[in-house]
Amino acid sequence: MPYVVTVKWTAKPGEASAVAAAIDKLIPPTRAEEGVILYQAHRDPHDDHSFFFYEQYVDEDAFRRHVESEHAKTFGVNDALPRLAEREFTTYRTWEDG
Repeated sequence: MPYVVTVKWTAKPGEASAVAAAIDKLIPPTRAEEGVILYQAHRDPHDDHSFFFYEQYVDEDAFRRHVESEHAKTFGVNDALPRLAEREFTTYRTWEDG
């Protein structure tokens, strides 16, 4: 059953471009990970400091491997996260009929 993650990042004033650059570096290696079904970053067209991620993994273990990956640590944890004013994180499981 797919494991779904949604994340909202709000960059600190003056940090939106740096956060966007970190996201640009994070996307290709994340999409290449085994177990990633979908990894889609979005940017609010009305607020360039607001970013939204919709992510699907084959299971929770695949997500955990992503979080532990070198690129997630380098571009996410060490680069983007310190530049954020706010961060929201939610997980879901895909609805199964019956």
